[in-house]
Amino acid sequence: MLSEFLLTEMNRLGSQDALPLHRQLYEALRRAMLDGKLGPGERLSSSRDLALDLNLSRNTVVAAINQLSVEGYLVSRVGSGTYVNDNVPKAATGRRNMGSAVASSSAPQLSARGLALSSRYCATELEVQPFTNGIADFSAFPLTLWQRLQNKHWRMTYPDMLDYATSGGYAPLRRAIADYLRVFRSVHLDADQVIVTTGTQQSLELCARLLADHGDTVWVEDPAYWGAAKAFMATGLSLHPVAVDDEGIRPTAQDDDTPPRLIYLTPSHQYPTGAVMSLARRHQLLLTARAHNAWVLEDDYDSEYRFSGPPISSLEGLDTDGRVFYMGTFSKVLYPGIKLGYLIVPKPLVTAFKQAHYDLNRPGQMPLQAALAEFIEMGHFSSALRRARQSYAERRVALLEALKPALSQQVCISGAEQGLHLCLRLPPHTDDRALAQRLAQQGLTVRPLSAYCLARKDLKGLVIGYGYAPLCEIQRCGPVLAAEVQRTVRSP
Repeated sequence: MLSEFLLTEMNRLGSQDALPLHRQLYEALRRAMLDGKLGPGERLSSSRDLALDLNLSRNTVVAAINQLSVEGYLVSRVGSGTYVNDNVPKAATGRRNMGSAVASSSAPQLSARGLALSSRYCATELEVQPFTNGIADFSAFPLTLWQRLQNKHWRMTYPDMLDYATSGGYAPLRRAIADYLRVFRSVHLDADQVIVTTGTQQSLELCARLLADHGDTVWVEDPAYWGAAKAFMATGLSLHPVAVDDEGIRPTAQDDDTPPRLIYLTPSHQYPTGAVMSLARRHQLLLTARAHNAWVLEDDYDSEYRFSGPPISSLEGLDTDGRVFYMGTFSKVLYPGIKLGYLIVPKPLVTAFKQAHYDLNRPGQMPLQAALAEFIEMGHFSSALRRARQSYAERRVALLEALKPALSQQVCISGAEQGLHLCLRLPPHTDDRALAQRLAQQGLTVRPLSAYCLARKDLKGLVIGYGYAPLCEIQRCGPVLAAEVQRTVRSP
């Protein structure tokens, strides 16, 4: 029976690769077609029937079918249903099923680095559903105003605005960023130190290439932001995980035995635990960096959103040695696709970084940068940030209220004072990956805390985002999440 085959394949994929459910179903259906269990022209069961047979949400089934349709495996006929495309090859698996030696000799393979990048510390594909973390709500973005500003600058654009950016970015935007960071984040800088990048990933890669050599060590928080781990792996650096506690990254004498060239951290709102680095720990970290003659990369993740207590100043503002590189992005306040961020470079290295940024990345998007500069200068950025803070604060309160029944001596919340996600900490014996899978079957996307750990085995929990979830969805789905957590913790 087809449903039995699909369930078997999905269980195998879930246990081996930890793929999300819609991707498991996609792979299982694809295998069924390539292996001939679903022949060309054969009609597929409806998404509703498949969801019932496989005990999945209909959204999960629809996502898998849509992807197969886009790739040409399935075709839809109005009023008739969805069918296997007649062009799907019948014997596509023959070569794949031959011995591994044949497969390895007949096609080029990924490099060792490519294999590591494609298999380690991955952010698995996610459907945008309630509680997806790392995603902001950009539905309220003032799109009409933004289009008007962009159109204005396209009409006024001079030929040199269509060229590469040779000086680190559009000068008025760099001034606006400097003014904002000086006032609201206590960063010591002038506009010349600002380099406009495509976001935090590019900022990290630029720092890794210019500040470290292949094989050098970078200290990273454990648990870690997977994107930073990937950036350092891609540039040939050696990751050394350093444990995080309630006060942030906590290097020990054992860590000192592996001296770093770079230290990467998210002190304002550690990703994913949400820990805020204490003042004492910040001072100690800077002393440690000085002792190792290391550079510090400060990713000021989610610093714009603080809901409890006074704002936390930047680590860079405490630096007296000029060894901290500060970076941020506009994606969490405006919209992800804007792909604009900034890197603040210590003065002695500004010229070198601008030159390397130009040679390596050929930066541009000057009309877009001009529109953003005016957006900030006219006060629209501050207004958008203020509206977002109010909206997210309401969602945060609703989520905290919904999770109350699940809290106990064994279950607590961390990181709820700031940002767009919180961490629900669970007992060490909990299988948080299995719990996340069960929630996914109910249409709720959360991430297991253990999936972010590089070396640690002691952390279990759920990383829960509320940035993208509307208030009504949090109120509807929050109790479902809490009830499933309660059942999991109570079970032996």
